[in-house]
Amino acid sequence: MKIFFFDIETVPTDKSLQENGLLDSQIKLDEAELIKKLSLSAATAKIICLCYAIDPPADSPVQILQGEETDIIKNFWKLVLDCNLFVGHNVLDFDMRFIYQRSVIHQIKPSRDIPFTRFRNAPIYDTMQEWSKWGREHVSLDTLSKALGIPSPKENLDGSKVYPYYRAGKLPEIIEYCKRDVDSVRQVYRRLSFAKG
Repeated sequence: MKIFFFDIETVPTDKSLQENGLLDSQIKLDEAELIKKLSLSAATAKIICLCYAIDPPADSPVQILQGEETDIIKNFWKLVLDCNLFVGHNVLDFDMRFIYQRSVIHQIKPSRDIPFTRFRNAPIYDTMQEWSKWGREHVSLDTLSKALGIPSPKENLDGSKVYPYYRAGKLPEIIEYCKRDVDSVRQVYRRLSFAKG
């Protein structure tokens, strides 16, 4: 079975920032909440990087898709053509859905149909949902990693800092953060599925 572990990082589009009067302003505290909201909607944000690892082999390195969003999306759909399982944290409600919606916006036809079916763990295995067994406990990857004795991916950076880092030209730091998320989610998946390796 070919498993695709992944995570994306998103920031508001210039258009959404401009429409909200935030493009050239200093970000104030109340604006930070708006930035967060804009960053989480495919209608107002874009993908700046997608990190992934494909197993087997179990120790495959985490790789990166970056650059123009359309290229990231096109390359994603090429990579996943023959993958059997998509694994990530909150990927059912965020990452996978965001990629699909941005594909629609850019008129990039997905290479395959991936059902967004709830209450099952294939072809999308969402570690957040699998931990709670579809309950109301929506635990963060940071908290779940710590509970399982896995190093937290959120050491120096978390999602709330992605846009300020992006604005400061710190894309390499964002990519490293995204890669750590993929490493952590792979370890969490192995623990949750009782997999060896």
